[in-house]
Amino acid sequence: MSHPHTRRTVLAGGALLGAGALLGAAPVGAAGGAVTERRLDERLVELTVDSPALGGRSTVALLTPRGWDRRSPADRWPTLYLLAGGDGDHTAWTKLFKVQELDELRDVLVVMPGMPLFGFWTDWWNHGKGGAPQVRKYFLREVVPLVERDYGAGPNRAAAGESQGGFGVLGLAARVTGLFGAVAAFGAPVHPVRHPEMWLSGAKFVGVDGYAIFGDPWKQWKTWLDWDPYHHAAGLRRTPVYLASGDGKPGPLDGDEPDPHIPGTEKWVALADDGVVSVTEAVCGEETRMLSDRLTTLGAPVTTHLYPGGHTGTYGYRELRHALPMLTAGLRR
Repeated sequence: MSHPHTRRTVLAGGALLGAGALLGAAPVGAAGGAVTERRLDERLVELTVDSPALGGRSTVALLTPRGWDRRSPADRWPTLYLLAGGDGDHTAWTKLFKVQELDELRDVLVVMPGMPLFGFWTDWWNHGKGGAPQVRKYFLREVVPLVERDYGAGPNRAAAGESQGGFGVLGLAARVTGLFGAVAAFGAPVHPVRHPEMWLSGAKFVGVDGYAIFGDPWKQWKTWLDWDPYHHAAGLRRTPVYLASGDGKPGPLDGDEPDPHIPGTEKWVALADDGVVSVTEAVCGEETRMLSDRLTTLGAPVTTHLYPGGHTGTYGYRELRHALPMLTAGLRR
């Protein structure tokens, strides 16, 4: 989620390291990257880290639980990770989602990492060269070990994400067994190989080389599949999942601004149902239905909410609250 409605519309939307590699990885500080802290208010602390995986600086915000300021080195809290959407703006969780107002999180450490613009929580293909930005490596090898070593994060984890953040949490949960006790995705591209033109066009619209992320969908289709949460749905069979998406039609929480036209998406605009005003959300809704059906067939514990609405509204605020009982239960698993 980002603040300008028009920007949010276009920002929807290699194998992961195993759990053993995650838990044994060196955190940013131990690897030589600088970590600075800034207290923003009574509960909110912002970390600035030099990230080797990203090839530059990034920011991680912590919403701290009761007793955190008096913690001992052995104290640990259940930890909810909230992954940013395609604009990479971690502050949306406090400014728009208002997570600081949720009483259910008073005894939970909430970790909100930023991400590069349109980073897709993916280790970029970079036209076969690899290297930075390695956004999932940043999360697994830097953010999680750092907060678990120095900031009281415990091994009981849950995660949620809007848009590309939802793609991220589902992909992580599916590929790293036991990483999260529960996950939730709101308005997310959960099967992007199904609509590659949408995400490549969205990247170009905001000035990002989409082909550097997953490659060409025809030439590097194995790379697209390797990162696709739907393709790895079997890995979610034992993880409670909450999926929510709009159908692209006008809904009660939409903003006043219509979706901008994104060159390259004409096919999906032409194929959209009558009444669709947000083709981005309509595509996310179709992908969500497909993943939900797949998880149901696999016998996975999935809860799905499909509703009238676009990609520019505040549906994530509502859906996070709907998902919260499942997420907090996952923190007790």
